[in-house]
Amino acid sequence: MSNIFLTLIGRKKKKKIGKRGREWCLFLGFLPTPCEPTYKYKLQIIKVNQLMAANPVSHSRSFTNFGWQLFSFIFKFKSRPRSALRCYSSQHGNNFCFNEELVDNVEPKSSTKTKRAKAMARLINSKPWSNDLESSLSTLSPSLSKTTVLQTLHLISAPAKALRFFKWVQEMGFSHNDQSYFLMLEILGRTRNLNAARNLLFSLEKKSEGVVKLEDRFFNSLIRNYGRAGLFQESLKVFATMKSLGVSPSVITFNSLLSILLKRGRTNMARNLYDEMLSTYGVTPDTYTFNILIRGFCMNSMVDEGFRFFQEISRFKCEPDVITYNTIVDGLCRAGKVDIARNVMKGMSNKSRDLNPNVVTYTTLIRGFCMKQEIDDALSVLEEMISRGLKPNRITYNTLIKGLCEAQRFDKIKEILEGTVTHGGFTPDTCTFNTLMHAHCNSGNLDEALKVFAKMSELQVQPDSATYSVLIRSLCQQGDYDRAEKLSDELAEKEILLNDAGCRPLVAAYNPMFEYLCRNGKTRKAEGIFRQLMKRGTQDPPSFKTMIMGHCKEGTFEAGYELLVLMLRRDFVPDAEIYESLIDGLLQKGKPLLAQQTLEKMLKSSHLPRTSIFHSILAALLEKGFAPESAGFVTLMLERKIRQNIDFSTHVTKLLFGSGLRDRAFELLGMLYENGYSVKIEELVSFLCQKRKLSEACKLLQFSLQKQQDVDVDLFNTVIIGLTEIKKLSEAFGLYYELVEKGVHQQLACLDDLKTALEVAGRSDEVEFVSKRMPRPQNLDESAPKYRAGKSRLQMNYCAWTAPKHFTCFPW
Repeated sequence: MSNIFLTLIGRKKKKKIGKRGREWCLFLGFLPTPCEPTYKYKLQIIKVNQLMAANPVSHSRSFTNFGWQLFSFIFKFKSRPRSALRCYSSQHGNNFCFNEELVDNVEPKSSTKTKRAKAMARLINSKPWSNDLESSLSTLSPSLSKTTVLQTLHLISAPAKALRFFKWVQEMGFSHNDQSYFLMLEILGRTRNLNAARNLLFSLEKKSEGVVKLEDRFFNSLIRNYGRAGLFQESLKVFATMKSLGVSPSVITFNSLLSILLKRGRTNMARNLYDEMLSTYGVTPDTYTFNILIRGFCMNSMVDEGFRFFQEISRFKCEPDVITYNTIVDGLCRAGKVDIARNVMKGMSNKSRDLNPNVVTYTTLIRGFCMKQEIDDALSVLEEMISRGLKPNRITYNTLIKGLCEAQRFDKIKEILEGTVTHGGFTPDTCTFNTLMHAHCNSGNLDEALKVFAKMSELQVQPDSATYSVLIRSLCQQGDYDRAEKLSDELAEKEILLNDAGCRPLVAAYNPMFEYLCRNGKTRKAEGIFRQLMKRGTQDPPSFKTMIMGHCKEGTFEAGYELLVLMLRRDFVPDAEIYESLIDGLLQKGKPLLAQQTLEKMLKSSHLPRTSIFHSILAALLEKGFAPESAGFVTLMLERKIRQNIDFSTHVTKLLFGSGLRDRAFELLGMLYENGYSVKIEELVSFLCQKRKLSEACKLLQFSLQKQQDVDVDLFNTVIIGLTEIKKLSEAFGLYYELVEKGVHQQLACLDDLKTALEVAGRSDEVEFVSKRMPRPQNLDESAPKYRAGKSRLQMNYCAWTAPKHFTCFPW
């Protein structure tokens, strides 16, 4: 009877049981505990009256008179189970109690309230939240009922707006109950707004002024949604908070946590939680608990532990269902214990008359025997399945065909296919053909595989990405690249890789084709297929390298750089060869900025480029006249302890001065000298003098004096004379004073010009200072420093030609 009823609720083929279905299940007592969203069944349409007519007695044995009375109303309200419930309730006066976690009570459906809720939701969805929107909502619904609020929350598309509406109606005087709070928690949780859901939960009692009490179902919702988001540690924290607040966890709480932990492979934590469930809280596990434990431990390769829980079910007076048996059979088959699994399946009928193996049970067992290459046993299971009146589905046949392919039993496959097609039982699908082609290709019989592919078109079965990948890879392995390329063109043209209905393609299967295309100047074509693969969320580091190196070979380095960026976004680490090839190519193409960005990415990938690569990029930047970029690159080289070239350093500084970036130039000079490098000061000063940048030349000469660098004395003469000509006497005298301070014991030819300019300006103190250091016309002291005519270097002598002690400063 439960199967009939679930069929009615499902109504549509392959539809997951929803809230309404859960209500009916609980109401009629088909399930021992409330259905969680984890336990959803796929239902098929079967005409209820046909089932009832076929075997009314057997169904009546497991159904009460009360159920039959209610069931008579179902035929009147097939599409509206709530209406059936209200109708039956009004005639029989029963007060029905649904699971508190799902529905507290059922209000009569009001078309007015529904229309009002739809209008409010439509308004909220179409406009941003504002005071005007609140005014419109107040006008639309001056008084709010519980039904209107719940329906509106259901219909609001954005969870943030749903929360704003939830808070707004509370401000308007609406008193939320446990239903509305639970619904709001579910909305926030399902859309991963978990922080908002957590805040709502822990402020629930305060905001409701004690009307709504904290219950386990509120915590269960948050625990489940944290688990769905992969945050199992947060689920455990919510569980700990739940206990600290004195809220007793239920079996649903433990079921949710056990499922989360086992999916994460935390088997020890799951075992400890199960012990805590029994010993600390005295919560009795239900069938769902054992289904979760059995499946969890089996999927974590702990079949013996899963089987122990299977044997423990009877201790708690729980009745295993078909899901329990299917789970343990699957676990045993995966562990290779197929004979034990078969005995377990045989024990199902002995356990209960209503408990029989289904298609899933037999299919699982067939897969187990096929995995062990015990094909005869698999075939016997198929015969037993058919003899018991169960119709194998496409998964059953495809599983068996895969096993037969691996055993090279192609004659048996032909016999099965001919038999099923003749009797109208099973029509081969894409999976069937893919399995056959894969088997033929693996056995080296490519011609047979291509015949199967042709048969596919003949039967109008649509190929998917796996169909093409197995053929393309096999053709490439045999060196038949022309036919492989034709299939690749067909694949790209039909955009089969973008079809979400098919299985997710494997990029590695296309690598041989990519390599062939890139070797033969067809990288663009290969990239077209590769980008379709990326749109399906599949990628492969070797494929990226193949594409990038192909672009480098064809000279399309910018396209290669774009793929490098995509590769890094997917957290793949390109090797040094990719980076070096791109950098060399970009430099050849006159793209130094892209080359620089590529090198910076190379450094972030923990590769250390050769010094020559740094110098090549810097030379290209200088050639293009990129002053700030060149300076930044030298700074990067200094940070990375890359050896500097004095010619490049001088050129960069000269470029900065020429671009008017004086401060940046002196900053770079300071960094170079701090790190033990130098520049050609004389070349820079000469350049500045040519450009009439005498102030910069003056400061640069002072810098050279500070660093005690040898400089031609004629440059000092040139700069001081030039400064006097443009009336920058303070800078001119300051430079001369620095010379005196540093103990230069050579006389300068510029002193007459400097003295004359100072006299004209009326700067007597400076005139006196210069005059005292000018050579006397006769009777020179032999011990005094001599000025040697012609080009000479400044000689630093800190004991001679120093300023007099009474002279401290001048007003420049």
